[in-house]
Amino acid sequence: MKHVIVAVAFAVGIGIGIGLVSAAHSEWPNDRPIRVIVGFGAGGGTDIVARIVAQPLSEMLHQTVIVENKPGAGGAIAGDQVAKADKDGYTASMISAGHTVSAVMVKAVRYDAVKDFAAVALVADSAFVVVARKDFPANDIQGLVKLAKAQPGKLNLASVGLGSTQHFAGELLGQMTGIDVKHIPYRGTPAVITALLAKDVDYAVELLHAVRGQVEAGELKLLAVASPTRWPTIPNVPTVAESGVPGYAVLGWYGFVYPAGTPQPIVDKTYAALKDILARPEIKAQLEKAGASAHIAPPAEFGRHIADEVAKWHAVRDKAGLTPQ
Repeated sequence: MKHVIVAVAFAVGIGIGIGLVSAAHSEWPNDRPIRVIVGFGAGGGTDIVARIVAQPLSEMLHQTVIVENKPGAGGAIAGDQVAKADKDGYTASMISAGHTVSAVMVKAVRYDAVKDFAAVALVADSAFVVVARKDFPANDIQGLVKLAKAQPGKLNLASVGLGSTQHFAGELLGQMTGIDVKHIPYRGTPAVITALLAKDVDYAVELLHAVRGQVEAGELKLLAVASPTRWPTIPNVPTVAESGVPGYAVLGWYGFVYPAGTPQPIVDKTYAALKDILARPEIKAQLEKAGASAHIAPPAEFGRHIADEVAKWHAVRDKAGLTPQ
């Protein structure tokens, strides 16, 4: 009788074990890749961050993870594809701060930037800085504001395009300080840097890693960092908020999302995997090399962050009298 009980117990134990193994992989029952759609071209910040986490994520989820670039319309083409994809965990997206700006400035957006996506995790941050031509008369934000108020409409603010995150960051600075400057849109960061070097424009709000080389060479100068707190790699550069504009904060960020309605076990398992990955020193080092800083935030917190960002940029757009393009 004892042997029968042991045999039954063993069989039940095996059954439970098989059930646990099966449950562990049941979120992705098919042997096909998880596609991470990026709304920008290869080599950009969002693409690089997506590719840094893709391989370790494949290992953690036991599913092939591939990155696909679908650039266009400020990320709206990719956003639309992901929002309308099957809610089965096989389609995801790495989004950036541009996702929330496009939501209020791109006519082509046919989805709700908050409600149509299941937030999984904030993955990394990057720093925006206020950068000026090297002979700009001001050396800090207070000097910039004083100069702009003495010459209304005379200073030129460069950006990578109307309705870009950089444009809105500069617009927000103008609104919070009450200055009137002329916005000059360019096609991409290289063109903005060229214009600054040529002294065709006065200043811009740009990603730190994009202008760091020129700053270190003395060809451009930093007035402030736009992040809420000082950035670790430039600790001596004050924040805009510290420089007399309390409450100002613009942070670049990257995050992982699925289509809204994706089963919660898939969201939870992906978040757990990303949390593990972003704690690894080698992943942090790769992100830092790309100008980003690992920063994990869980689904609920990341979802609130997206909603807050959309609301902030909507207010900036309306105050500036801008219309979606």
